[in-house]
Amino acid sequence: MADKKTTSRTLPLLPLRELLVFPHTVVPLFVGREKSIKALDDAMARNREIFLAAQKKPKSNDPLPEEIYEFGTIAQILQLLRLPDGTVKILVEGKKRGRILKYVESNEMLVVEINEIQEPSGRSAENEALVRTVKQAFDTYVKLNKKVPPEMVFSISSIEDESRLADTLVVQLANLKLADKQRILETIDPAKRLEEIFSIIQSEIEILRVEKKIRARVKRQMEKTQKEYYLNEQMNAIQKELGNADDIRTEIAEIESKIKTKKLSDESKEKLKKEVKKLRSMSPMSAEATVVRNYIDTVLSLPWADYAPTIKDQAFAEDVLNEDHFGLEKVKERILEYLAVTSLSDKIKGPILCLVGPPGVGKTSLAKSIARSTGRTFSRIALGGVRDEAEIRGHRRTYIGAMPGKILNAIKKAGSGNPVVLLDEIDKMSSDFRGDPSSAMLEVLDPEQNHAFNDHYLDLDYDLSQILFIATANSLSGVPKPLLDRMEIIHLSGYTEQEKINIGQQHLIQKAIKANGLDKSELKFDNSALEELVRYYTREAGVRNLEREISSICRKIARELLKSNKKPTPTKSTKESKEQKEAQKELKESKETQKENKETNEKVTPLDGMKAPLIDGALVQKYLGPRKYSIGEKESKNEIGVGQGLAYTEVGGDLLVTEVAVMSGKGNLKITGKLGDVMQESAQAAFSYVRSRGSFLGLEDEFYSKIDIHVHFPEGAIPKDGPSAGITMATALVSALTKKPFNREVAMTGEITLRGRVLPIGGLKEKLLAAHRGGIKKVIIPKENERDLLEIPKNILQQLEIVPVDHMDTVLLHAIAWETNDALETKLKNAQSIALANVATIGNQPLIHH
Repeated sequence: MADKKTTSRTLPLLPLRELLVFPHTVVPLFVGREKSIKALDDAMARNREIFLAAQKKPKSNDPLPEEIYEFGTIAQILQLLRLPDGTVKILVEGKKRGRILKYVESNEMLVVEINEIQEPSGRSAENEALVRTVKQAFDTYVKLNKKVPPEMVFSISSIEDESRLADTLVVQLANLKLADKQRILETIDPAKRLEEIFSIIQSEIEILRVEKKIRARVKRQMEKTQKEYYLNEQMNAIQKELGNADDIRTEIAEIESKIKTKKLSDESKEKLKKEVKKLRSMSPMSAEATVVRNYIDTVLSLPWADYAPTIKDQAFAEDVLNEDHFGLEKVKERILEYLAVTSLSDKIKGPILCLVGPPGVGKTSLAKSIARSTGRTFSRIALGGVRDEAEIRGHRRTYIGAMPGKILNAIKKAGSGNPVVLLDEIDKMSSDFRGDPSSAMLEVLDPEQNHAFNDHYLDLDYDLSQILFIATANSLSGVPKPLLDRMEIIHLSGYTEQEKINIGQQHLIQKAIKANGLDKSELKFDNSALEELVRYYTREAGVRNLEREISSICRKIARELLKSNKKPTPTKSTKESKEQKEAQKELKESKETQKENKETNEKVTPLDGMKAPLIDGALVQKYLGPRKYSIGEKESKNEIGVGQGLAYTEVGGDLLVTEVAVMSGKGNLKITGKLGDVMQESAQAAFSYVRSRGSFLGLEDEFYSKIDIHVHFPEGAIPKDGPSAGITMATALVSALTKKPFNREVAMTGEITLRGRVLPIGGLKEKLLAAHRGGIKKVIIPKENERDLLEIPKNILQQLEIVPVDHMDTVLLHAIAWETNDALETKLKNAQSIALANVATIGNQPLIHH
């Protein structure tokens, strides 16, 4: 903004391209445009004064008034020289700032009326400090910027006027843009102008310092490279003098010999020959040579066609499987089938088995037993938490630290081309931005593709078809369907109570006794102890916690042994002894006593001096404390509004009681017990079925509008869900509404439809085991689950009456404790027209078909 003290003048205008002339500066200019030359002539004819202003668009040859900045500089032409090519060279000196008020009409040249701006005068202490600060900053700037001559510092230091100082400094800032210079030119107050220039100088200083650091770093790097090159050449010369250069040639010769003798595919041989040729031409100390050598070593370390001989003796394999695992008949049968086929055909492709079951049922140990029974080497790959596709396929050699994937590393570790490879926890793989490892596993587990598996690091086809892959998973929900399609699924549903007791007697007890330093010949557990542990101290499908509890008992017995066999405490010498010799003698005797005790203890068994107990149920409670769990048991009496269902959990089966309470209300149905969506819908379906059969069941019309019904599943803190409680809830509802008691000897499982049909369920084996454990005598199951009874142990079926049903009416007939000649019972029998003659037998108990 212009100062109030201004004078108006008319001067010719000389537009400048990409250039500004500040007051107090002398600048040479070349003028070539016709109008500009006439403006110069006019100025020379007057008093040599001319107005200089910058163009907004430098490329414009005939700029319009709006294309020229308003602020400019009134300059004095010091010298004018006309050149032969028609251009004019002038030397101008900036005098004062000016601002264009208007353009005077003239066709030959640009003439403007301007205000001559008078800058504010006066100097304060603050301005004095600002001048000194700016001079110091400029001094630093000159030291860093070699383009500014050092004598300029002396010239600047002699300037005391702030306005002149600011205008002189602007000219020295070569990197300043035209727009920034124009902004400074338009700043009238010298103090503000100096502050702006100080900020720009500081910014330039920071940039110059960074540039200096970069130049220094590049220089150091170049010096380091040159130094390394020089030292490497010296080292090569020294090695040549010492004869070490022959070691490199010897190493390459050994590699070539391995390539000739090792069983490799044609593709891999050609690849290795090229790599060896490349290695020979490289400097042995270079980083690339190390990468090539590692690649060659990796390829040669793989067992390309080194197949270990396999055992095809079925009797031996069966003995091994039975020795290591109790039960699991279906899995053992599948392994023996595979061995039978391989004994007939050597070209069979390795199958991909997937063992699915809860933790602790023996999936991993079963894979080790398969390897031992077939005579193959064993290797395990932990897939839990793997999220990077490169962990399966390997990293490309272009990456730093590249390596093969887990598959080839496992084969390399196994040392043979046909090992048993365990893909542990295949359902725990996940994916992120680095790729989907489960998709990479598709090629590994596809028998039609894995004969040419391509690892990114090797970049060669490797044959995986002779490998016996065994995958394990806790559930199939986490395994993608395309991956499931390539595997043969074998379910391990868990051990029965009797199987756990047998496993404990045959394997776990001996293992725990040995691990805790006890004598297995004297310490014994009877079946009641194991039954106590299985029922009341563990809740699992496998035997992992059972092993922990047995080990806990063994540790407590070991502690009692140590208490009964106390060792003498060695005598310690003290500094307070009066006679040093006597103290040394005591110490020596103490050490001899310890040595004798140690020799004695090594000769006797750990149980010497203490009678080994026979661990029974009572001692289990003594050592482990109160029972941790309770098993689901049948109700103590027949009750109205109670149903006994069977549930499947991750740790086996359990009895699930359903309670129904009827009270006066307005037809509301309340369902509690932390139920999932499926069970909520099953409850609604059961209630709708009862309403639809209300008249048949002898209930009043619209009975539901006068009452509220509350369906509850006890143990409300435990989440419950699944399609198997429908008929249980329907039966409990009928019992509560008709005032007929539920038969406590009956348990049931099955889903219900609105028409009363009973649909199939899963986990039948675990549910029947829970019913047997809880003292149930009769179990109602869906008719379509009748085929699953073949997998139930015979001793269980002999003690249960199994009733397959396909309609809810039949469920009510068997689940309600009917009184003699009950009218509703008769109606149900007539509706179903039961054929008593159609009876089959499973075990020694009748299997009633309906």
